[in-house]
Amino acid sequence: MIRNDQELAVTRERVARLERLLDELRKTARPEEWAALSSGYRLEIERMQGEVLDYLVQSAPAGPKQITTA
Repeated sequence: MIRNDQELAVTRERVARLERLLDELRKTARPEEWAALSSGYRLEIERMQGEVLDYLVQSAPAGPKQITTA
């Protein structure tokens, strides 16, 4: 679960790193191994992307306070 913007940035970097790793692996993996090899990475990427989206759509951050005059 992502609790703040710093954790959001770390999670996004982890997703990007795993995507780059998958990109490199697909260039060298044998076709008959690919489904088994890639499935764990895919599940982890999807899990982290879900956490990112959950964090982004949770309650909106407080905006600038408006000053009212009476």
